[in-house]
Amino acid sequence: MDAPHMHIVVMGVAGCGKSTVTEAIRDRLGYEMAEGDAFHPQANIDKMSAGIPLTDEDRWPWLRVINAWMAAKDAIGVDTVVSSSALKRSYRDVLRKDIPVFFVHLTGTPELIGERLAARKGHFMPPALLPSQFAILEPLEADEPGVEVSIEGSVEEMVDRAIDAVVAHAAACGIPVPAVAA
Repeated sequence: MDAPHMHIVVMGVAGCGKSTVTEAIRDRLGYEMAEGDAFHPQANIDKMSAGIPLTDEDRWPWLRVINAWMAAKDAIGVDTVVSSSALKRSYRDVLRKDIPVFFVHLTGTPELIGERLAARKGHFMPPALLPSQFAILEPLEADEPGVEVSIEGSVEEMVDRAIDAVVAHAAACGIPVPAVAA
């Protein structure tokens, strides 16, 4: 029987460090990575670029495409990591439909995340939309497989906390994890 596979969704509001942590999991653990934003249709990108928050109706197709990508990788035995805001439980339910997903929720204060988002260059998500993301954010519930990871401190500390959480989850599930690269 094949060993189970890991599918990690690094989640949180814009500017919390999802891409950074997702890339670190790819680099250190060898998981195949996808940037969740790359799955957005152009209409969603245009809307966010104009400062208009996405609706649930905008998000459903995007979430289903991410789930399909993870499911296709699961079918061929590939571990994955993907970034996705996954702000609501209903969104996370779509992401984990028919596959085992572990959520790494990056958390921080609106002030800290706002500072980081304002310093970010070349991204379509304007800082003005951050309050709308916090307004709909639903933290992980006890029955959702995942962990909250603080973004406080250095980027390296945040990444290390996230990697440690993924490795601990894999060990608890009996899923082999490659040696962690420094």
